[in-house]
Amino acid sequence: MTPTTHSPVTVLGLGSMGRALATTVAAAGHPTTVWNRTPGRADDLDSARTTEASSVRDAVTASSLVVVCLLDAASVREVLDPVADALAGRTVVNVTTTTPEQSRALAAWADSHGAAYLDGGVMATPPMIGGEGSLVLYSGSPAAYEEWRGVLETWGESPYLGEDAGAAALYDLALLAGMYAMFAGFFHGAAMVATAGISASAFAESAVPFVSAMVPAFRDYAAVVDGGDYGVAGQQSLDFSDLSDMVQASADAGVAPDVVAAVQGLIRRQIDAGHGKDGFARVYESIARPATTRAAR
Repeated sequence: MTPTTHSPVTVLGLGSMGRALATTVAAAGHPTTVWNRTPGRADDLDSARTTEASSVRDAVTASSLVVVCLLDAASVREVLDPVADALAGRTVVNVTTTTPEQSRALAAWADSHGAAYLDGGVMATPPMIGGEGSLVLYSGSPAAYEEWRGVLETWGESPYLGEDAGAAALYDLALLAGMYAMFAGFFHGAAMVATAGISASAFAESAVPFVSAMVPAFRDYAAVVDGGDYGVAGQQSLDFSDLSDMVQASADAGVAPDVVAAVQGLIRRQIDAGHGKDGFARVYESIARPATTRAAR
C-alpha cells in the first residue's frame, strides 16, 4: 500500500513513549489505532483521531503500518506471535529497546511472515516526541523506510542507518552508554560535595557549564581513536590522568568510589602495559580490546 498524507497507523503499547508516539502521529492527521495490554489506557486520547482496539488482531489489521513500543524483545514476540498470519504485506516498526542481535532476530521473524521490518532507536524522552531535539534512528528495510518516512518524521529527525536491522539498536545503546556514564559521574560528584554540605542543585550550577564546555572534546578524541596514534602531541598523558587521588578522596569522604574507580581501572591497564606516556584517549583500547590489554600486562 502506498501511504497517503493521512495513512492509518497502529501503535501497540501505551506506556509513556507509546502514548507520545500515538498522540503525535494522530495530531499530524493520521487515523490512529492503539492497543494496550491493560484496556482503558486510551480513554484520554483524542477520540476523533484515535481508536482503541479490543484485541491485537483488530489493531494490526487496522493499518498497514504497525508501530510496536513494548517492554522488551520477548514481549514483542509474545504480542505478535498469535497474529503473525495478519502481518503479511504490512510494515512493522519496532521501537522497543532491544539488543542488536534481538533486532536482527525480529527482522528475520517478520520477514518469514511476509512483513517488512524497521528497527527504531528513540533518542528522546516522551515529552520531546514531535518537538525540537527529538531523534529516532532507523535501520532495516530501505523500501519500508522510504515508504513510511513521512510518518516517521512526525516524531522527530529520522536518520536511516542502513539495511542491517541491528544498526539502530547498536547506536541507541552506544549513545545511552555515554549518557548513563555521564549521569553516574554527576551523581558521584554530587555525593562528594554533599559531604561538605553542598546541595546537588548548587553543584549542578557548576557542573552544567563545565561539562558542556568539555563535550566538544569528543571530536578531538574521536580523531585520535580513528587515527590509532595515541602519542599525538597535545594530549593529556595517562600518567597525568591517574585518578588515585580522586578515588582516595571519595573513600575518605565515605563516598563509594565505584564510578571513578572503574575509570581508574581502565587507565591503569594501559599504564601497566607500558603506555603511560600516551594520551588519555588510549583508554579506548582498554574498553574495545580488553583481552589484548590484559594479555599484555
